[in-house]
Amino acid sequence: MPFSNNLITSVVIAIAAFYINFLPGDFPDYGDTVVLAFIHLPLFLWFLFGSVFAGVKSKNVDDRMVFLRYNADLVVVSILILIAGAILTGITFALFATIEIDIQEFYFDYVVIHGLVGTPIVANFVINKNPNLVHQVSPIIARIFAPLVLLTVIAYLFSIVYTGKDPYNDREFLLIFNGLLIGVMGIVIFSIAEFKDTASRWNLFVTIGLTVMTIVVNAVALSAIGFRITEWGFTPNRTVVLGENLLIFAHLILIFSGLVYAMRHKTALDNVESSVSRFCPCTGFGPWS
Repeated sequence: MPFSNNLITSVVIAIAAFYINFLPGDFPDYGDTVVLAFIHLPLFLWFLFGSVFAGVKSKNVDDRMVFLRYNADLVVVSILILIAGAILTGITFALFATIEIDIQEFYFDYVVIHGLVGTPIVANFVINKNPNLVHQVSPIIARIFAPLVLLTVIAYLFSIVYTGKDPYNDREFLLIFNGLLIGVMGIVIFSIAEFKDTASRWNLFVTIGLTVMTIVVNAVALSAIGFRITEWGFTPNRTVVLGENLLIFAHLILIFSGLVYAMRHKTALDNVESSVSRFCPCTGFGPWS
């Protein structure tokens, strides 16, 4: 029943808000477990959003892929709005500078902050009002952006070898490495979500290459985390990162096998979409029941 589902969701959100606000510690001296709670609360709230969007008890692959496509559209439109906002900000500063009025502090406090918070809301409105236009733009961006990301990741990995950067002993570099992993994983899923059941061999080839590079990044990150655990033992951060990397690695293998099968047999992407949507609950990339 919709009312019952909405009530349960509201109660869960209220409990999460109460929990996060009464965790021990004061800013900025929070412990590792509190920081992890701050990081994962938005993912948990996104899970609730996805559950409501796709249906709390929905196990339909199509429903989950619609949710992933909606998120891809939301990101694209939000970025376009932010770019337009940045241009407007630059023009505004330049205009007021010509009459020697400094409005930067006021503008950031009362316009920029509210604009950043309101961007997803405006983007959602644009998607609902112009669904056909947005659905045509996102696949084009995915086709253009995926090859560029692939080339960037390849160049980055070669640069790591050339410069001798060490994720095994450099904690900050390992964090950046994991950030790269999550970002590229998101782009892989974004690309698959925008295929809309079929894709050209070129798009499949690019996505397979991007998936392979992500697997390589994941393997290096896993080996570095394993090394740090072996040397210095388990901590909350290392335990969480290890678990997330193992889940992402398994997800990437499923995606890779599905993409290769689709390319070799020239079939639709049903198996790939099924792998993405069914494994998304585990990796935090979508709704589950």
